[in-house]
Amino acid sequence: MPLETRNLSRFAWLSIAAAIVTITLKTVAWQITGSVGLLSDAAESVVNLVAAVAVLIALRVAAMPADKNHHFGHTKAEYFSAALEGLMIFVAAMIILATSVERFLNPRPIENVGIGLAVSAVASVVNGVVAFILVRAGRRYRSLTLTADGKHLYTDVWTSAGVIVGVVIVAFTGIERLDPVVAFLVGLNIIWTGWKLLRESTEGLMDVALSKEDNTSIADILAGFVTKEVHFHALRTRVSGHHRFAEVHVLVPGGWSVQQGHDLVEEVEAALHAQFADLAITCHLEPSEDPRAYGDYTTEFPVPTHEDLLRRGHPAGPSGP
Repeated sequence: MPLETRNLSRFAWLSIAAAIVTITLKTVAWQITGSVGLLSDAAESVVNLVAAVAVLIALRVAAMPADKNHHFGHTKAEYFSAALEGLMIFVAAMIILATSVERFLNPRPIENVGIGLAVSAVASVVNGVVAFILVRAGRRYRSLTLTADGKHLYTDVWTSAGVIVGVVIVAFTGIERLDPVVAFLVGLNIIWTGWKLLRESTEGLMDVALSKEDNTSIADILAGFVTKEVHFHALRTRVSGHHRFAEVHVLVPGGWSVQQGHDLVEEVEAALHAQFADLAITCHLEPSEDPRAYGDYTTEFPVPTHEDLLRRGHPAGPSGP
């Protein structure tokens, strides 16, 4: 198994362990205090566990190599995991909202506040540390699954903080209905988190383009090869899990030999890989004199032409092979 795959699986197991620990601690805190706010917090941790298991499965599927039925690999499995996590968050939120309404109509006193909140605070620290690790790993490996799981845990930390504040206010004021009000607000916040995860996973399944910054960097690299004879168009990019893809049409004089065109494409791909080591780049060679070489796509990221570079005061690119 590749090193990167082992590392990602390790993060998923870390998330599972953290979820089990926090479920235990928050359930104890709820049992001690009887707070519906703490109950809602514990319910969200159950969702965290389900999500963590989904993360582990998704990362293992995404790491599977390409096969005869999946020529581009299985990396989009990560988006299904993020979508499942979003749906599970919605389910947890509905349970929390229903419980908070029932407790608002039938308020009950909170007991042993100090011990219960101390236990809940320990669980929040665990979540906070694991969330930091997951988000950092998600950015490093460009894994939407780990990033989503980490952001979810961060939301859990803020949720717990809100619940703790609410319970403290109830303890000092004696207004028991504040506890379910806090739980209801927690439920609304969880719904917002689920919506964001669903939106991000949907964008990934729809082949969202690389960021504007990455597209600009790619276009700038290509511009370094632009001359009076060589130019580029139809630059399109997409993200699939932690893999990145790009394709571009390379226009050269029709009189060039196949070897000349091939040498140029090799240089272009080498320059792109120097900055984007994992970028899967496809270059399509076309004769610049042929009208059929133009107007391929209605949407593309523009690459500066020779005239554009001259207007900007840039020096001319390298001469052709």
